[in-house]
Amino acid sequence: MMAHATVSVGCTVPQLLRGAQSRIFPSHSPLGVLRHSTFCYCTGNGTIKSKRKMDHLERTANNFRQEVITQAKVCGITNESETVKRLRLAIANKDFTFKAGQWVDFFIPGVSVVGGFSICSSPGLLEREGILELAVKHTVHPPAHWIHTECTLDSEVALRVGADLHGYQEGKGNRHKLGTAKLYYSAKNTSQLLFKKNILGLMKAFPGKITCCFHVTQQHSQICKELQPHITEGRISAKDLEKHVSNDTSWYICGPPPMIESISKLLTNIGVPRNCVFFEKWW
Repeated sequence: MMAHATVSVGCTVPQLLRGAQSRIFPSHSPLGVLRHSTFCYCTGNGTIKSKRKMDHLERTANNFRQEVITQAKVCGITNESETVKRLRLAIANKDFTFKAGQWVDFFIPGVSVVGGFSICSSPGLLEREGILELAVKHTVHPPAHWIHTECTLDSEVALRVGADLHGYQEGKGNRHKLGTAKLYYSAKNTSQLLFKKNILGLMKAFPGKITCCFHVTQQHSQICKELQPHITEGRISAKDLEKHVSNDTSWYICGPPPMIESISKLLTNIGVPRNCVFFEKWW
């Protein structure tokens, strides 16, 4: 990390970064059924004439994308919560790579709408096992709906990595000092705290470097002993965050737009400079 400290504030962990570029699939590809209209939502000057909600490719039309599109096969489906599925994908192309925090265009045979999902696994898992993971919440949006209602083991899809930070290049010889990371993670209850076991594992593996405070707003059942020391009842507040304000701290917010707007105002009120706050409005 470039900053001494990082504070992440969110109500769901996996969500970040995107981009756009059209591509014609070969006729032998199972994705050949994708309609060309998938890529034709914007007008020539980039403005959207319709007042309807923008779709993924429209919203990310000005963002960079890797040229590599790879076929992938579903090799695992698990329920992370009542509304979120974790999808494990075996990647066919060895040239397919990504960096932590990136997202993918998600192409489904027979579905004209392209999905945009953040990657929730590490680049290391892809390097070691050729596996990439997504965490997808159930919605009526066609790609997410397909994942929750029709996707099965061995289903074939295709992926393309997108990123907002394509203009950034690490200077040669740069050495980044490992800082500290503090995560404030809020959900209705502990069953909605996705990847909580992974987070607890990271806290144990990097004591003092990675810490997390879980917030629950509508918890009605007893909290397990493992989580109890890290649980706070109620929303994330200014009192929770103001102790971390410093010139060396970067702030990352992840969640639905109302939450992002609320936390952004909160950070401004406690003196955090706007250029130290980073977020993305997915919906």
